[in-house]
Amino acid sequence: MTPVSSKLYTDDVSLLVVLIDTNPFFWNSVKSNLPFSKFISHVLAFLNSILLVNQQNQVVVLATGHNSCDYVFDSSVAQSQNQRAEHLLQKLEEFVDKDESLCREESVDGQGFSLLSGSLSMALCYIQRVFRSGPLHPHPRILCLHGSPDGPGQYVAIMNSIFSAQRSMVPIDACVIGTQHSAFLQQASYITGGVYLKPQLLDGLFQYLSTVFATDLHSRAFLQLPKPAGVDFRASCFCHKNTIDMGYICSVCLSIFCKHQKKCSTCGSVFGQAQAQDSSTPPNPNPKRKTPMDA
Repeated sequence: MTPVSSKLYTDDVSLLVVLIDTNPFFWNSVKSNLPFSKFISHVLAFLNSILLVNQQNQVVVLATGHNSCDYVFDSSVAQSQNQRAEHLLQKLEEFVDKDESLCREESVDGQGFSLLSGSLSMALCYIQRVFRSGPLHPHPRILCLHGSPDGPGQYVAIMNSIFSAQRSMVPIDACVIGTQHSAFLQQASYITGGVYLKPQLLDGLFQYLSTVFATDLHSRAFLQLPKPAGVDFRASCFCHKNTIDMGYICSVCLSIFCKHQKKCSTCGSVFGQAQAQDSSTPPNPNPKRKTPMDA
């Protein structure tokens, strides 16, 4: 895939778009290990350190809930450090209350999924606006602070966002705070050249964030950043939204199915149509030539 043409980046100025997982089903399940309030305190300290390293750095925060996602903070708005923290906490609290009220209206088994595909799309839209603002702009990157399990139904939308980030040369970093790895974020970090990390001790989350994700893209070339032991490249089928190891792929639109289908539900292609036409009119092994007597 051909990347976009290079632009005049500033050397060490970063635009960090942080996606915070606020899924109430997830945080209720890990309340004893890492309360949401303590998690936010680690994140606030990390964001302040990013802004202190370089005054031209910009931080944008998106909240990723179970039913919705929204911008909750933008450091480009002129505010003092205390006003930034108060504004972020206020907007985040309003978003969490709104998302929890929507969650009460539906019954969810287990932890539920967060709307990661929506927040990734919004983050890329913001970065594209920055690209169009002028020839000189900071290095953009996305950091996903994620804990909810992967939602197989979001596979197509997330992969589209990943390839869009790859084309725009925007790395997607991932810090997974859940009990299990995220195959989606493993693929996102691998494809876009980002960093994937699953901290072992959540009490030291700020140390992980500051030592791994605080460095700008220019400085990463001189550092030995952690590399994942493996990447889960499994996909989700388009028919049942289940994660599969093997499946059937449409040769026209590359849709994935867990079972053999007679017709592609995405593009409408009929599988095996050419073979069926050939088998209906088999060739004559001994064709009879016309002679003058037959004319």
